[in-house]
Amino acid sequence: MTSPAKFRKDKEIVAEYETQVKEVRAQLVEQLKCLDQQCELRVQLLQDLQDFFRKKAEIEVDYSRNLEKLAERFLTKTRSTKDHLLKKEHSILSPVNCWNLLLLQVKRESRDHATLSDLYLNNIIPRFAQISEDSGRLFKKSKEVGVQLQEDLMKVLNELYTVMKTYHMYNTDSINAESKLKDAEKQEEKQMGRSGRQQDDRQTPRSPDTLTSIKTDEKPVRRSSVKKIEKMKEKRQAKYTENKLKAIKARNEYLLALEATNSCVFKYYIHDLSDIIDCCDLGYHASLQRALRTYLSAEQNVETSKHSGLETLEGAAESLEANGDKQKLMETYNNVFCPPARFDFQSHMGDTMGVVCAQQPLEVELLQRCQQLQSRLSTLKIENEEVKKTMEATLSTIQDMVTVEDYDVSECFHHSNSMESVKSTFSESYLSKPSLAKRRANQQETEQFYFTKLKEFLEGRNLITRLEAKHDLIDKTLEESQKTDCCLSSGRRNSAVRKQESGEAIPLMVKSCIRFISRHGLQHEGIFRVSGSQVEVNDIKNAFERGEDPLAGDQNDHDMDSIAGVLKLYFRGLDHALFPKEVFHDLISCVSMESLHERAVHIKKVLQSLPSKTLIIMRYLFAFLNHLSQYSEENMMDPYNLAICFGPTLMSVPEGNDQVSCQAHVNELIKTIIIHHNTIFPGLQDLQGPIYTIPGAGDDFCDSPHCEPPLVEEPAPDTVSVRHNSEDVTVALTV
Repeated sequence: MTSPAKFRKDKEIVAEYETQVKEVRAQLVEQLKCLDQQCELRVQLLQDLQDFFRKKAEIEVDYSRNLEKLAERFLTKTRSTKDHLLKKEHSILSPVNCWNLLLLQVKRESRDHATLSDLYLNNIIPRFAQISEDSGRLFKKSKEVGVQLQEDLMKVLNELYTVMKTYHMYNTDSINAESKLKDAEKQEEKQMGRSGRQQDDRQTPRSPDTLTSIKTDEKPVRRSSVKKIEKMKEKRQAKYTENKLKAIKARNEYLLALEATNSCVFKYYIHDLSDIIDCCDLGYHASLQRALRTYLSAEQNVETSKHSGLETLEGAAESLEANGDKQKLMETYNNVFCPPARFDFQSHMGDTMGVVCAQQPLEVELLQRCQQLQSRLSTLKIENEEVKKTMEATLSTIQDMVTVEDYDVSECFHHSNSMESVKSTFSESYLSKPSLAKRRANQQETEQFYFTKLKEFLEGRNLITRLEAKHDLIDKTLEESQKTDCCLSSGRRNSAVRKQESGEAIPLMVKSCIRFISRHGLQHEGIFRVSGSQVEVNDIKNAFERGEDPLAGDQNDHDMDSIAGVLKLYFRGLDHALFPKEVFHDLISCVSMESLHERAVHIKKVLQSLPSKTLIIMRYLFAFLNHLSQYSEENMMDPYNLAICFGPTLMSVPEGNDQVSCQAHVNELIKTIIIHHNTIFPGLQDLQGPIYTIPGAGDDFCDSPHCEPPLVEEPAPDTVSVRHNSEDVTVALTV
């Protein structure tokens, strides 16, 4: 039976989990309240703007005096606002900043009162009404998406609770079964002790009558009892083994669910909330900017003397920026939008193993599950990427709709300032066109399609996050258990690739990619900087892993950026970076040397300690990069740009160092090696192995120490000429 202490422990664990979930639930509720409050503040702001321009139009006749009163009225209203949160918003949000500057600008206004009055009533105010309508609709749709995401998040938390309860239940059963097994073993030992005493009694001389009595009474009882105890022990042993396996499986499921839940929660707070706020702000800032620009255009055509004040307001309108306001909002309500504490593993009493178990017979099951997850993730990522592209294209369409430059009303001032003339001009303006209703319908239809794709994308990303968390945890567990080598990314190299790389100085993947780029891509703009197709990268990589060469021959039907991505992926996927961490500080120390000759000599000295196979690969790679940099005017990739692309891949910054400053030194180091590779790396006489040659000058590399095909074109031995940023820079270097 389980002790009372165990029950209390279980209750404490459950109570702690429920408390944490309760806090998350309360936070989710506050998030929706916060978004609702933002909607109310925005509607109120737009209503204030409409009221302002309406009143301003009425008092244009008595401009000097009444307009001043109007400005003071709204400034006083802003200063006397009792709502603390509204005051807070007034101090940080860019639309409110524009509103405040607009009130100050009102004091400078003059002339053309009739034209301005008509524009206020028939152009600017309808725009604010339209913005208010759009904002309310977008807030409603965004809130629906947010509620759905919150429900999904709570469902994940409930699933974690169920898995945790199952884990504790199976561990309880395991402990009980173990206790019963120990009782059976004690009974067996006791019975065996009794048998020994009876054996001693037999050896003691007794009368015939006494001996007969003992044999008659004890022998049948002892045999039956021993057999029964042995049978009971076997059953309890089997039961204990079964319950122990169930407990281990339950713990694995709990840890996997825990990892997935934490990833899902992190994704929601870091990504989903940001996306929802973006949806709430969709088109709001741009539309408000259009309305304010309409006002600015009118004012600038009325009187040039007001330019100084209007330029200030124009700057505020230009600074209307959704991301900035989103960041300010999340910082203001940090307690509402910050992610909760990570859910920790709540171990069962007596269970000290807080990691996934990969021991037999679970290793095969975990391996199959890892492969299934990897296969499913590949499909999901491709599908979700397509959805993302569609969503981004739709978003771009919406942004084009709301950023159309229709705020210029200068034509209204090209004619007489009479009311009849103004109205006649306005009848052909933006808001009076017959196509307005159709454009509005198209905008709403596009918005609906965007939210459909957004929901599909977020749900897909949600699932990918959970599956990746499980896959990564299982993969890490299997790697630590089996201690197998990885190739490129998290996949495993097959036997063909391992055999190939062990027998060749330059791996086939490196040699083939460089050969292809040298033949077809030296003038390709943005090579190694522009990302290629992930689908094609995976296809090419998988072909190499099968021992094939998909780039063989002279066919040029592959995407050049994808080929470049495969080459970078190879070096990024190595177990250890091409430049070992042991020589990191020795190499970085040379960056401070002003003399290029001393720098090159120092690098050469440090690299001499590396294995010859590593030096051969370095020599081959940097000769190719130097050759590629000579086409920088066409491909826009000079040595420094190439160093930026390859620096993080070839030389990782050790932990404990400043990543930003060290990465700048790494890039400078790689640039130096690219430029002076011929001085730094030994030639064929000192290091036998393949060397990179210019395409068309023979084979791609020569294995013979007597074969010296032309290397990358180099200047005279005492100088190295490098084209950098379209300027010829010659650096003197004594060899």
